[in-house]
This record gives sequence, C-alpha cells and structure tokens, in this order.
Amino acid sequence: MSLEITEERIARQPAEAQVIIRLLLAKIAELEARLNQTPRNSSRPPSSEHPHAKPPPAKPRAERKRGGQPGHEKYERALIPTDQCQDVIPCKPCQCRRCGRKRTGCDPAPLRHQVWDLPKIQPQVTEYQRHRLRCSCGTTTCGDLPPGVPTGQAGPRLIALVALLMGCFRQSKRRVALFLEQVLNQPCSPGWVVKLQNQATAALRPCYEELAAQLPEQEQRSLDETPTQQGSHKAWLWTAVATTFTVFALRTTRAATVLRELLGTAYGGVVNCDRAKMDYSQSRLQWCWAHRKRDFQALIDSGDGVKKRLGHDLMRPTRKLFRVWARYRDGTLTRKSFQRLMKPIRQEIDALLLRGAFAGIGMAEELSNHRDWLWTFVEVEGVEPTNNASERALRHAVIWRKLSFGTQSASGSRFVETLLTVVETCRQQSQNVFDFVTHAVEARFAGHPSPSLAGL
Repeated sequence: MSLEITEERIARQPAEAQVIIRLLLAKIAELEARLNQTPRNSSRPPSSEHPHAKPPPAKPRAERKRGGQPGHEKYERALIPTDQCQDVIPCKPCQCRRCGRKRTGCDPAPLRHQVWDLPKIQPQVTEYQRHRLRCSCGTTTCGDLPPGVPTGQAGPRLIALVALLMGCFRQSKRRVALFLEQVLNQPCSPGWVVKLQNQATAALRPCYEELAAQLPEQEQRSLDETPTQQGSHKAWLWTAVATTFTVFALRTTRAATVLRELLGTAYGGVVNCDRAKMDYSQSRLQWCWAHRKRDFQALIDSGDGVKKRLGHDLMRPTRKLFRVWARYRDGTLTRKSFQRLMKPIRQEIDALLLRGAFAGIGMAEELSNHRDWLWTFVEVEGVEPTNNASERALRHAVIWRKLSFGTQSASGSRFVETLLTVVETCRQQSQNVFDFVTHAVEARFAGHPSPSLAGL
C-alpha cells in the first residue's frame, strides 16, 4: 500500500505534525542525495566506488586484443659491451653435430647471450677501533671517530633506504624490517626502524622548513587537504603545490589557522582550491572547475526537475570552457584569443548561476555570489582552472594513509609531512630522491648544512 504525500494532505494535519512531516521529508531528501553520490557528481574519491558499480564506458570497446599489435616495432634490450660484464663464459662445441669429429678453435664473432641477475646482497660493515691509551700521568685517552661517522650502527644510505621504503614505497615498519633481514641480510627490528625514521626526519627537517618559509613568497598555490589519523585523534594532511616544490603539513585541525600558518597572514597571491569554507580567508581564489563539473552533474542526477534542467544548461558551457582551455594550454590559442573566446562562456555561466540563485538552489547562489573566484584563471596568466596539481600530489599520501591508518604520534606526523615534501619536490625537480636523502643524512652526521631544494 502506497500513500502519496502531498501538500494538501500535509495541510490537513495539526500545525505541530506539519512541522515534523516537513522536517522528515527534508531529511529523507538529504539522505537520498547522499545515497546517489558518486565520484562523478561529488568530491568522493574514485576508490570509494566498486569497479562493478561504475557505468559502462561511453566509447565502445576496441576489437583489437590487448598487448602489442601486429607490425609494431619489436623491443629488445641492447647488449652491453663484453668488457662491462662481470663474467664471460665461452661455450664451445666439443664435436661436430653431424659427423661427430672433435672440434677446436674460436669463433671470431660468437653469438652473444647475456643474463642479468642480482649479486648476493651482503651489508658493508666497517669497524672503527677506538684505542684507549694510558699516559704516564695516569690518564687514559680514547681515540675519536672520524668526522661524519655516525654514533649509531646505521650508515647514511641505510637510513635513507629505510625512510624511502616507508615514505615513498608505502611499506609498514614490520615489512621494512622483514625486507632488510630477508633480502639485504641486514639484522633489523621494527623498533630500530622507528629510530632510523627519526634520524631521517632530523636530517631532512631543515630542508622542509626552508621550503615552508618560501611558500608565502610564491605567486600561486594549489591547496587541498585529506582526512587522516594521528593516534586516536582526527587529523588532516594539507598540501600546497608551487611551481617547483610542494609542502605537506599534517595538523589536527581543518581550520583556516593552518592556511595562515602555511601562507602567512598577508598572502596576496592566487590560491587554487575547491569550495571549502576555510579557503574563504584568502584574498584571491581560483575555484576548481573540475569540482564545479561534479557539482553540475549532481544537479543533473537529482530528482528535482528545476535542478536537473539547470545542471544540463551549466554542463554545456562548462565543456566548452575545458575545450578552449585545452587549446590555449597546447599553444594553439594566444592569450588574447583565449580571453576573447572565454568572454561569452563566462557571461552564459554567470547568467545561469543567477537563474539558479533566484530558484533557491543553494550551490548556485553561493557560486553566483563569489563568481569572480571562478574566473581568476582568465584574468591572471599562469593560473590553472583546476587544483588537479594538489590532488595529484595527495594521491600517493592517500594510498599510504589507507595502508597505514595514519600516524601514532606527533613525531610520526613530522616524518610523514617531511618525507612526502621531499619525495614530491624531488619528483617535480627531476632529482634522485635516494641520493638527496643520503646526502642530507651525511651532512647531518658531518655537521654540515643540509642540502637545499629551494631556489631551483
């Protein structure tokens, strides 16, 4: 038995019952909207949707099979020079394969077959013998370790490897200890891994603080954050992506105070971001159009006819916007032509948002009230229309958090933000991250200044 709830039926109820019914209907509509959320019409990550629940691709599947296609160029590993091989084994026939006669001699151009393998890995252990000598006065003096020799049992390369196994390759402390023991033949325990982790953090922290100090001086930033855990407390991992470096910060708050800490209290540059409320504290924003596209898709997916129509109307110029931006990014449009083509698109979208605001659609009203933040990328050269840079930087951190379930202490949080900053910045600058971390640890042991990633 179904009963249609209409305004006429609600009006026949007592006043108190009418209020309760309307509140329940609003709550049901809100829950249905949440139930219908997907990564295509909300900010939910793609991993939150089961692969079988995804809609079929719009393009038909190609009939060709996977892998290399007939006629493609064959790829073969080039042979290295013979003198670079660690061992050369001649393979000569003992007799003729037809008549059986004994064969001797050498082939001046033999067929070369090279097999690549790993040597048996053994740790390189250096023993320092500190002699204690007694003087005629009765005092004993012990020899000092050479400069740069660590007081612990781990050298710079081992410390760097342990840090990157966790911070770059997303391994747990127990897995790192297992890898060191069974693959590298290096005795290790999870507790020792924590000790080496703290040494890596201390060596890289000056580099991190130098990058964080330069962040307010940059003209443009792409900001984003993702929830995580620090012990039993909620936390958020923030990222700020600049042109040549990236800074991560793990804090137990999502308030705008983190932005003031990262960017300063008088930051005047452009901030690429989504539509989070804490970003409103900045003077000039560029709201992400990839998020707006999902907002418009949410209107299309809603059951309200007015919202659905507005969503379709907004989606058409949004697609034009991305097509024009792609042409400008590829260099087929000049800056002046780009701005000329964007002018009618901007006017159309602004008018549609105003129509949605008059219709009482909250999202459209907010976008209309702050519509200047939608078009900063048209007015300021170098600004992207999306904050995809920060989302790409966060992707590795999100996978790591799902595997590790967050950090357990403040020192663990400092390790996470420091290693993520160094790893992502080295990627941006095409630097070898293992070499950089090793040099940083060596500099700390030797008492030298830490290497820098700033100013490149």
